[in-house]
Amino acid sequence: MPEPAPSNPGLLAFLHRHVTKLVISGVIGVAFWLVLRGGGLPVLPDTEVLRPVRWWTVGAYALVVMAWSFVRAMRSRHLLRPVAQVSLRELLVVSWIGFVAIFVLPFRLGEFVRPALLHSKGSVPFSTGTGAFGAERIIDGLFLMTVLGVTLPLGRPLDPLPDHIGKLPVPVVAVPAAAYSMLLVFIAAFAAMALFYWRRDLARRLTHKVIDLVSARLATFMSDQVEKLSNGFRFLPSPRHLIAYLLETALYWGLAGAGMWLLAWGCGLDHMTFVRACALMGVLGLGIIVPGAPGYFGAFQASVYAGLALYFGEPVVLGAGSAYVFLLYAVQLSMMFVNALVGAAIGVGQSARARPELGQAGPLG
Repeated sequence: MPEPAPSNPGLLAFLHRHVTKLVISGVIGVAFWLVLRGGGLPVLPDTEVLRPVRWWTVGAYALVVMAWSFVRAMRSRHLLRPVAQVSLRELLVVSWIGFVAIFVLPFRLGEFVRPALLHSKGSVPFSTGTGAFGAERIIDGLFLMTVLGVTLPLGRPLDPLPDHIGKLPVPVVAVPAAAYSMLLVFIAAFAAMALFYWRRDLARRLTHKVIDLVSARLATFMSDQVEKLSNGFRFLPSPRHLIAYLLETALYWGLAGAGMWLLAWGCGLDHMTFVRACALMGVLGLGIIVPGAPGYFGAFQASVYAGLALYFGEPVVLGAGSAYVFLLYAVQLSMMFVNALVGAAIGVGQSARARPELGQAGPLG
């Protein structure tokens, strides 16, 4: 009697392909936990620190996370409309499932989930989707590092900045230097993206010429992929799409910063301002750029602690700040899963309505 087929061969194939990365990322997560624990930076705050929390702000922050997740998903229509017509419902489903994959999967493997889902639905070629969402990452990085570069000094950081966080010899003074360096990196990346789009014919010819030395068939395939990838940048010369996308990006990050400000106040960080919250948001973005453990675990907490240490003394950072770090992470993670479940439910309902009812004639019936 033959053995039953695996219930989810796609998942098994994914785990088989990426088992090494998954193991390494798990080790990184454990290492981060040990470092944070040994350095006196609480991952789980004491109950005494949680008692003064204004708990209604936690629920309010969860609603803000859902709001900026919605804006984050919907703004992608401006990137995709020059190359394909994707319904808003489909975009929301794909985005909310993709966002939790980005947040949870290690080494940024989740970045490929959205283009893969759109490709599987026949909406957008995988390479084109990869190009569009890659452009999204570049613009987000440029926007966020610009916000960090502007708000960091306006928030009036401590002078001098501490040379440690908890028991860890981490010089907080390195944060501004890293921020401005990364800003230059994203400026260069945006310029390279624009150059690649406006000189895509040259990029296609060069790709074909180089790879043709090895294989003519592979050269044709790769040059076609370069063409499809560049199609993902077709929003660049369109003011209607680019300006609308930038405005909604500003709304997305504005909501994210306001939510972080509200939750900080709710946790007892009374001297947190909107400007400081935006700088903290930038430090968090800076800290999780490098691929690492699942859920950005460790890097997320360390980045928020580093951002708080820019403006608050150690008693506040390790006191009310520990409650803030924990709740910020817990709410974002939980709401990502809630949104993904909602997206999956919408997708299932849409598929059910698209199928003919049982007993009803199909297109050929």
